[in-house]
Amino acid sequence: MSVLIPSDTQRRLSHLDWLEAEAIHILREVAGQCSNPVLLFSGGKDSVCLLRLAEKAFRPGRFPFPLMHIDTGHNYPEVIAFRDRRAQELGERLIVRRVEDSMQRGSVVLKSADESRNRHQAVTLLEAIAEFGFDACIGGARRDEEKARAKERIFSFRDEFGGWDPKNQRPELWNLYNARTHKGENIRVFPISNWTELDVWQYIARENLVLPSIYFAHQRAIVRRQGQLVPVTELTPAKENEQIEQLSVRFRTVGDIPCTAPVESHADTVDKIIAETATTTVTERGATRLDDQASEAAMEQRKKEGYF
Repeated sequence: MSVLIPSDTQRRLSHLDWLEAEAIHILREVAGQCSNPVLLFSGGKDSVCLLRLAEKAFRPGRFPFPLMHIDTGHNYPEVIAFRDRRAQELGERLIVRRVEDSMQRGSVVLKSADESRNRHQAVTLLEAIAEFGFDACIGGARRDEEKARAKERIFSFRDEFGGWDPKNQRPELWNLYNARTHKGENIRVFPISNWTELDVWQYIARENLVLPSIYFAHQRAIVRRQGQLVPVTELTPAKENEQIEQLSVRFRTVGDIPCTAPVESHADTVDKIIAETATTTVTERGATRLDDQASEAAMEQRKKEGYF
């Protein structure tokens, strides 16, 4: 049964209220239609927003799904520590599956020891889906991130091989979603599809959400490489001809260390980040990805192979 919202109430709702209401509706649709869903939680800012939305959708009860992270083994330690702490605070079950385990099984084979493991998460994710029999995976992808993700439905159908075919997706008219699957098939669900990076930060400010420290400006050793800032770590050491600088930086998006770059910034509060985000002309992935994932063709191919 639909609920009519009085016109004066509609006028009082902000754009964040509408986005929040849509996302909560989507989460409840997943809980109502799917028998065994899971929420992907990496500790990043988008998945932190998803956790708050899940709290609003289902508290005071427990979430009707566990949390899961596919760990490459090359994540920033600050983010992993935050991931574990936040799941413990919520009292929700956290499943962690590691790319290194897939490497030991032989289902992931690296071309070289220093190859980014980011793209290989797809294999480990598909193995985890099969292990637990998940019929839906909820994630924080947004359409404004890059062109391949802009092609996604909110309920994105994946075949029995975990593959995504952008031409074989179900219509979503009048916010009606279809999560029906046959055995082995899967639905990927993106409740914040219609949010932008700026919306995410404004929601973080409104809800007073805590984030990993690397999202805020801090001093870090970096080198400049092909127009991007590369953090100096054991996984990404400086080359012989590169000069190491101590620079004030922050991360707009957080992923695998070998493929995630910071941006120069002095924004050390949420309000400052909001002001900075409102004036930027480069997408977060375009500015901070060191691998080929910023390429639409590369991302689309990975999604067809099972990548989130």
